[in-house]
Amino acid sequence: MKMQDYPCAKPRPGTRMNYNEHRYTSHDGLSLYCREYGRGEETIICLPGLSRNSKDFHDFANRQSGSYQVLCPDLRGRGQSDRDPNWRHYHPGNYAKDIWKLADELGIERFIIIGTSLGGLIAMIMAYQRAERLRAIVLNDIGPEVDPVGYARILGYAGKQAAVSNWQEAAAQCKETHESSMPDAPPEYWDTLARQTYRETTDGTPVIDTDPNISLAIRRSVGFGRVLTRLRKLGIMRQIAGMAIDPWDSFRAVSMPCLVLRGEISDILSAEIVDHMTAAKPDLVQATIPNRGHAPLLDEPESLAAIDGFLGSLDRFT
Repeated sequence: MKMQDYPCAKPRPGTRMNYNEHRYTSHDGLSLYCREYGRGEETIICLPGLSRNSKDFHDFANRQSGSYQVLCPDLRGRGQSDRDPNWRHYHPGNYAKDIWKLADELGIERFIIIGTSLGGLIAMIMAYQRAERLRAIVLNDIGPEVDPVGYARILGYAGKQAAVSNWQEAAAQCKETHESSMPDAPPEYWDTLARQTYRETTDGTPVIDTDPNISLAIRRSVGFGRVLTRLRKLGIMRQIAGMAIDPWDSFRAVSMPCLVLRGEISDILSAEIVDHMTAAKPDLVQATIPNRGHAPLLDEPESLAAIDGFLGSLDRFT
């Protein structure tokens, strides 16, 4: 099935719309959405975090679009992609299938992934599945192990935010949730984040642009994950549905060049975890982004310099 092109929706005043919009169909029949920036010979696919969407990468993708084709998909249940009627389908294995489908329909044989949080976990799964198709990976504040403090924080708010009545309340809610990760953010940033996090209903009310059942899937998966871990330790099972049960097995499959960005004050990716990642992959490139928690926005000078340097070095690799 070929990708379907759609004209861009009417932009919010002051917003640049330098991208094309595509829709494609998942293996299980969902209509999924993707933005495409630029037409370079090499492709970057930007994968967002747990409750995030393609809008997070707008400025970054615009910046890279002069040299690359940059694809920014909405994962199922987010943004303009369909909500899944079965919450059990919200898991990284299905997200990886969706990204493979996107690449195949566009005829992209080999590509770079920039993955923020959950997006980085998907990238590692895809490396485990078909390493030869990944040119390089950028892991944005994520590794094969998650600091329990940050995981508890995310579970504490995911799917539990109170409804808001207007964009001012939406911006205030974003600030309350994320200010500890971005202590130097200017006041106007919170309105920008709200516009990336919420969508507007027909009556003008902002609502979070994520299926609330995603948080249900995450919470219900914890017990199942413990069972799988026990089976792995007993030597009974090492993978399920094409995914390694141990995330470290997925990371060890990252044979291609890899850059990890870590927020200096991150409660998800600790310095100790990065040290363990470097021990497992000695050629890992790393950069610490000052005054950022989970996760860097990819607009910081340090983030951009690290990514530019990393991408510029790829010609040294076959």
